[in-house]
Amino acid sequence: MEIKLSQCFIAVDDHEAALAFYRDVLGLEVRNDVGFEGMRWVTVGSPAQPDVSIVLEPPLANPNASPADQQAMAELLAKGMLRGVIFSTDDVDATFERIRAAGGEVLQEPTDQPYGVRDCAFRDPAGNMLRFNQPRKQ
Repeated sequence: MEIKLSQCFIAVDDHEAALAFYRDVLGLEVRNDVGFEGMRWVTVGSPAQPDVSIVLEPPLANPNASPADQQAMAELLAKGMLRGVIFSTDDVDATFERIRAAGGEVLQEPTDQPYGVRDCAFRDPAGNMLRFNQPRKQ
C-alpha cells in the first residue's frame, strides 16, 4: 500500500495578493481557480511536483460558520497562527534573496540548523509562516 501527499491547504484572506506571492514570487503554477457560494479556492503547485497541490482557501471555508467563528478564524489568520508550510529548495540563499527582493516579510534569514538543514522563513501576504530549506552540504 502506498500513501502520498496530494494536497495541503493554506488559509488566505486575499486571493489576489496570495496569487501575486505564490505564483509571481515563488513561481508556482496555477492549476485551478474555483468559486462556490461566495468563496474561492485557488490551487497552485510546483511544476517539479505535478502530483502535489496547495489549495489557497478562505480562512473558514464553511458557508454555515457562525459570524463569531468567522471572526475568530480571521483573527488567528491575522496573527499567523493557522498554518505553516515547509518548502524544499536546492539553493536556500538564492531563494531567500529572490523572495526578499520581491518584498517578502522576512522572519528568519538563512541559518544552518542543528538538525541538518539550512533554512529561512517568511510570512505570506495573509500572515502564514513559510519555511524554505535545503539539506546542509557535508
